[in-house]
Amino acid sequence: MEKKAAVIGAGIGGLAAGLRLRHLGFQVTIFESSGKAGGKINEFRHNGFRFDMGPSLFTLPELVDELFGLFGKKPEDYIRYDKLDVITKYFYEDGLILNAYSNVNKLAEEIGSKTNVPPEATKKYLRDAATTYDLTADNFIFKPFNSETLKSKKFWKAALRIRKLNVTKTMHELNKKYFGDARVVQLFDRYATYNGSNPYQTPGTLSVISHLEHNLGAFFPEKGMYQIVESIYRLAQEQGIEFRFNEKVQEIRTAKGKAIGVSTPEGSYDFDLVVSDADIFTVYKKLLPDKDVPAIQRKQERSSSALILYWGISKEHPELEMHNILFSDDYKKEFEQLFNAKELPEDPTVYIFISSKQVPADAPQGHENWFVMINAPADAGQDWEQEIAAARTRIIRKIRRVLKTDIENHILFERQLDPVMIERKTGSYKGALYGNSSNNKFAAFLRHKNYSSGIKNLYFVGGSVHPGGGIPLCLSSAKMMSELIDKTSTS
Repeated sequence: MEKKAAVIGAGIGGLAAGLRLRHLGFQVTIFESSGKAGGKINEFRHNGFRFDMGPSLFTLPELVDELFGLFGKKPEDYIRYDKLDVITKYFYEDGLILNAYSNVNKLAEEIGSKTNVPPEATKKYLRDAATTYDLTADNFIFKPFNSETLKSKKFWKAALRIRKLNVTKTMHELNKKYFGDARVVQLFDRYATYNGSNPYQTPGTLSVISHLEHNLGAFFPEKGMYQIVESIYRLAQEQGIEFRFNEKVQEIRTAKGKAIGVSTPEGSYDFDLVVSDADIFTVYKKLLPDKDVPAIQRKQERSSSALILYWGISKEHPELEMHNILFSDDYKKEFEQLFNAKELPEDPTVYIFISSKQVPADAPQGHENWFVMINAPADAGQDWEQEIAAARTRIIRKIRRVLKTDIENHILFERQLDPVMIERKTGSYKGALYGNSSNNKFAAFLRHKNYSSGIKNLYFVGGSVHPGGGIPLCLSSAKMMSELIDKTSTS
């Protein structure tokens, strides 16, 4: 008789967890409080426009492909994606424009031709980022961090080369060491925001993110980011995984130190094990009422959140790429306002994502779908109505100033997403997109484990636990979870 497993949440981590459990022979039921799969990777459509609502590119696509391979399926029968040539186009207040090419040589030449940074400096930076990745991947990105990790030869090989890991330098300090131009430093500092952190505090180890994009490549699905979810969801249905949408788990049931099932408004269900894809703070505060949030988690600073404006635009902008950044003129001040003052920046860095550049069907002919985002602090009771109104004005002024276009005259409609709404829609505590930030040198060691130390048969996946946020790391967390379960069941 098949053992039964419950998965709480149908985000990317929950979907991957369900498939990996199914591959281990479990009968799997995934509970999702909303009406569809995806979590933060979602979409909406309006008046001929389609918008991806969350992540807007992905790296390490082999982690997606691997899920199909578990069941002998060809990924290309479910999803196709393209490697991007220009990953991001950067606009600076002084008029500088840089195209961040996926190809390292092209990127180095682009930076070298427009700044005083010699091409070899960029190439060396990315070579060293690749070394950092090689030393950390097997210890942190693809393996659970536990006592066995500490005993492994790979861990001690990396530890003995700790200088190469840049743990003692902040990302900003590391980038200044390589680049003599503050604008290029700012470009590479931006990678700290990929997990909601501050480049002036997060360790230089996070330079591995630039390695993923420029050495390994950044990708985009043919039909937009939500196609990732749709393809994995289709595979899950084919494998007999049960989905219970619009059914919110209210409690993880335990007895004698074991997880034995879940309770929802529809009733109580018995399971042999439970896997949660929910934010770890939400799990302890709402699903495990007799358990406190571990002290080590409570002490960590929350990651940043976001304010997103979704605009249907009645004009095409050939000067823009799919991914565009309009940089703040004072990056340090921007992060001080985000993490210290807990307020939206006076001069925000503005991210503009236009998927219709790659997927023409995402907007009517002659139109564009603009996803306009600025970093925001996690919710701490701010007057968001006032903050958002002021930020919207600043965003429009910045677009007018930097891109020389009066965008407000072309906005056909608008939807918004803010930290309070993010918490309500996704369960992310305080609206923090990545759980805890990585704003200290020990952050990689402090994320919650992929299993419960005090409750047997309870496991965790997703962006708020080890190894962290973002599509590749969420998929990796599901793989770690399945390896832990497989090892336990065979030992």
